[in-house]
This record gives sequence, C-alpha cells and structure tokens, in this order.
Amino acid sequence: MTLDARGKPRSRRRTVFVLALLAAFPVAVLSLFRALPVEWPTPVVQMLAFTPWMVLPAALAAGLGLLSRRRWLGAVAALLLLAQLFWLFPLDFARSLPRAADAVELPVMSFNSEYGQADAAEVVRLVRENGVKLLAVQEHSAAFEAALERAGVAGLLPHRISSPTADAAGSAVYSVYPLEALGLLPDTPFHMPTVRVAAAGGGRSASFEVTNVHTLPPVDTRIAQWRHDLAAVGRVGAKPGHRVLMGDFNASYDHLEFRQLLDGPVAAGTDGRRLVDAGIANNSRLIPTWPMEGMVLPGVVLDHLVTTPEIIAAGYSVHRVRGSDHAAVIAILAIPAG
Repeated sequence: MTLDARGKPRSRRRTVFVLALLAAFPVAVLSLFRALPVEWPTPVVQMLAFTPWMVLPAALAAGLGLLSRRRWLGAVAALLLLAQLFWLFPLDFARSLPRAADAVELPVMSFNSEYGQADAAEVVRLVRENGVKLLAVQEHSAAFEAALERAGVAGLLPHRISSPTADAAGSAVYSVYPLEALGLLPDTPFHMPTVRVAAAGGGRSASFEVTNVHTLPPVDTRIAQWRHDLAAVGRVGAKPGHRVLMGDFNASYDHLEFRQLLDGPVAAGTDGRRLVDAGIANNSRLIPTWPMEGMVLPGVVLDHLVTTPEIIAAGYSVHRVRGSDHAAVIAILAIPAG
C-alpha cells in the first residue's frame, strides 16, 4: 500500500477526490444554467425547477473537497455551495412595503385540482379550518364543482365565478365577498380570469384584483407558449392597483422567466418595488407543491401567491390534498383599505 507524507493511504485520498468531483459536477452544470440569463431549451428548463435541491450535493462536494486536501477543488466546491445558498435565500426576498395600519386581512387559498379529481370534501375542510375567504381553483371541472357544492362550499364561499371544462383549462374563483368578472388573459390555452374583489372587515373595506393563474407547462414544443403565458401574467401584475396573482405557474423561482415576471416594475411604483412571492417572503423555498402524487421526484414549488408590494402575506402554508398532484397553498393577505 502506498502512503502519503502523513501515513494515509493515497488510494483513500484519491477516492475522496473522485467522489468530490462526482458530487460537484452536476451542481456545476446546473449552476451554469441557473446563472446565465438565457432562454434554455425544454430539458434544461425542466431541470432548473430542481435547483434548490442542488444544495445537498453542493454541501457534500464542499465537505469532500476539504477532505481531499485539494485546495482548488475545495474552493470551487465552496463557491458552488455559496451560489446555491444565495439562490435558495435571495437577499431581495421581502420587497413588500410597510404594512398599512388600516389593512383588511383575509386568508386566501390556491389549488390545482388535477382535472377535478381531487377530494372536494378535503378542500372544503381546508377552507373551513383555515377561515379561507377566497379560493382559486385551477383545472376546474363540472364534476368537481358539483362535488364542492355537495361538500358545502356555498355555505362558506357563496360568491363564485367559474368556467369548468373537461380538460385542464377550467378555472373557478370562490369568495366570501362579491366578485366582478374582468375578463380572461388573451391567447392562453388555459383559462386565466381576473376578478375584482370587494373585501371588508373590521369596519374597513378594500378592493383588489385577483388573477387565477394556470400557465401551460414547459413540455416539448409548447415551451414558447409557457413563456408567453408567464409574460402575460407579468403584464397583468405590472398594472396599477392592488393585485394578487395566484395559482399554478408551472414555474419556480429558479426559472429566468418567473424571475422576470416578479421583476417587472409595478406601474404605480417609482421606487423600484417589484412583485412579491409569498412563499419566498416566508422562507418556504424548500416546501414543495408538486408532485404530491404520481412521479417519484424531489418536490418543487410550482404554485405561487404573488402580490403587489403593498399587500403583505403572512401565515404561508402548503397542504396535501388527496387526488391531486398539486398541493393547496394558503396565506393570509393584508390588503390596504380604501
């Protein structure tokens, strides 16, 4: 057996070196994709959704790099780990304005029912137990609407604007408060309606607009439509007024296209404020919303509650619902009165 100057087997050091390289290589490749502001092809876009989990092999590579006593490898692995942590906990995660003293609070919930196959009674239970006052449903079907009615949703959320379909295009918004339909986003395969909500509470009232988001997933040749859908949602978010964009974005914070959506300047703001993702603002980057059923994959965050910066989101939580591959997302929003 060959020993090094300290009496340790060189073969063991060589093994640690090789393991460190194997751990660092996929992290380095995905980090390159994540760092470059490029519209990548479909396979890369799909891989980027799993970027948060690269912190694990990055940490392993950093540890093995130190054990290998190869300074250059240790330095590279440490930089890769720092990059993962920077992306996992972005410095600008909380870009909300100070909370308004006279805000109206309301719990809201977004849920993709997976073709209406989800357990409607469980959805209604979540609404009841969390005091949800506004519910946005994606992939809404006539059968799911009927199941929600049987489960008692009308007694909790009596106002509804819905467009159920037999495929994934359907949508619905249920509310305690009156709703006014403002139209659909144009040129999107899935229905993405915007509704005005007249909320009230504690002797205050607040008006805001909600867009029920469901972009086409980035698969095969439809990736161009996915980019179009996200850009269309971003344009709605940039309009004046208090706005909530909630639903299945089929995108994560690690997608350039989603970050561009968040970073589009709000029309009424001149101070550089941008849209705020409630999950990121509440340090929930590693709480997945998909897949809850079906494929065995590391979970990723595809469902989001995005608000204009004057709306404060707290109490963010994620809930599994039987029958759907997406989790329900709940947050308590504070809407400025007026």
